[in-house]
Amino acid sequence: MNKPIFDVVILGSGPAGLQAAIHASRKKTRVLMLGRMNKSSLFWAHVENFLGMFKTSGEDMLTTGLAQAKSFGVEVLEEDALSITPSGLCFSIETESGAHVCARSLVIATGTTRNRLGAPGEKELLGRGVSYCVDCDGGFFRSEDVAVVGGQSAAAGGALTLLSLARSVHLVAETLDISPALKTKLADSGAVIHEGVTVAAIEGETQVTGLALSDGVTLPVAGVFIELGAKGVLELAATLGLNLDESMKYLQVDRKQATNVPGVFAAGDITGPPLQMAKAVGEGCVAGISAATYAKNQKLAQEGVPAAEDE
Repeated sequence: MNKPIFDVVILGSGPAGLQAAIHASRKKTRVLMLGRMNKSSLFWAHVENFLGMFKTSGEDMLTTGLAQAKSFGVEVLEEDALSITPSGLCFSIETESGAHVCARSLVIATGTTRNRLGAPGEKELLGRGVSYCVDCDGGFFRSEDVAVVGGQSAAAGGALTLLSLARSVHLVAETLDISPALKTKLADSGAVIHEGVTVAAIEGETQVTGLALSDGVTLPVAGVFIELGAKGVLELAATLGLNLDESMKYLQVDRKQATNVPGVFAAGDITGPPLQMAKAVGEGCVAGISAATYAKNQKLAQEGVPAAEDE
């Protein structure tokens, strides 16, 4: 399968992702941005503390930023990444619709999932059957019955991953907000889908024994994976080998927004507080320039030409 090759692929279309896309594309690189801007926390916010902007809406800012990015040649795919795998000189990415692309460099600007499920038993059984990371903990549930809770791409992708490990997989979602292609793949997969319900409680004393739903049904499962939103920091860290900071909540980066993995940069809320737009935009600028420079140098190295200086 021939995959389109991009110099820079940006995960996330919030303020950090958009700013990274703008700066990377202005360095004459081919840039793809993945994600839906209504998943950004800024989309629902009102802004009055950003320089030059007084009482505007986050939706307006993102809409304008998206148009600006496209005007510089940024290609946009309003889908999440389901999997990211290092592959030779690039990163191989599969999206919700099954599209495959290669990236010479990555900018992770997916933000953070700030809300837990909030169900009884969630906190008490964390690490005893409750997990927030399929990629990290799925292997502990081989031949067990498990459930995934969430209605977005991380949950759907997690359910598909667990099907190769677990005896049975239930997906619980109040609403499935995923691409039609992913929804079809999920429906054909063998996962049992419970849509239109919520979690009433996670049951068990010392280990998870069941998942009680709002419709009165209790699923007899040994594991409950809470996957809210797009791929979170733990999944990315587990699959790409990225270092986390001391809190184990955020990606560790240097002054160029580089992670410990060559070619992978990060910006915005995923790198830690303050969780403010001003910080996200500044880091996005640096990450976009760094990623574009890295990609250009990768191509020069292949041609036997000395690397360009960092900017």
